[in-house]
Amino acid sequence: MIYPIVIYGSQILRNKSENITPDYPDFKKLVEDMFLTLDEAEGVGLAAPQIGKNIRMFIVDCTPWGEEDPTLADYRKVFVNPEIYESSEETSLFEEGCLSLPGLHENVRRPVTIKMRYLDENFVEHDEEFTGKPARVIQHEYDHIEGRVFTDHLVPLRRNLIKNKLQKMARGSYRAAYKTKR
Repeated sequence: MIYPIVIYGSQILRNKSENITPDYPDFKKLVEDMFLTLDEAEGVGLAAPQIGKNIRMFIVDCTPWGEEDPTLADYRKVFVNPEIYESSEETSLFEEGCLSLPGLHENVRRPVTIKMRYLDENFVEHDEEFTGKPARVIQHEYDHIEGRVFTDHLVPLRRNLIKNKLQKMARGSYRAAYKTKR
């Protein structure tokens, strides 16, 4: 099943998500459906709040960057109950977009490297360091389960300049090439 993507302005994107357990109903199907939804929307990451579920789970698919970086050719991961516990002081700027904020792209500064504990789709525990594009996508999706969106990282002046766009989006004035809901 392909889920509609929740659009900016919905309270669910601002709620902090809850941990889940291995007995979460139809979890394997949810993972499968989230990857279908992500593929349909042509994104690189999708968090459960973006499909209306306030659970601490997201998926990442860095395969679109596989041609320029062969290490990302098969990079599809599931993150359950993640916790970022360390971030590098070194940061970088990168233009980000979001399926929940269609048509909006802004340069966001984030740490280059992070360390994180998480469970995979089989609820096996991992403790890993991520760097580069995977680290960026993971941080973006992690924000969603914390009730944040990428525009929260913009400097106040820039946030003020896009305020009208965000307000229009929240009222339903946007275009997306995928199924959405407000």
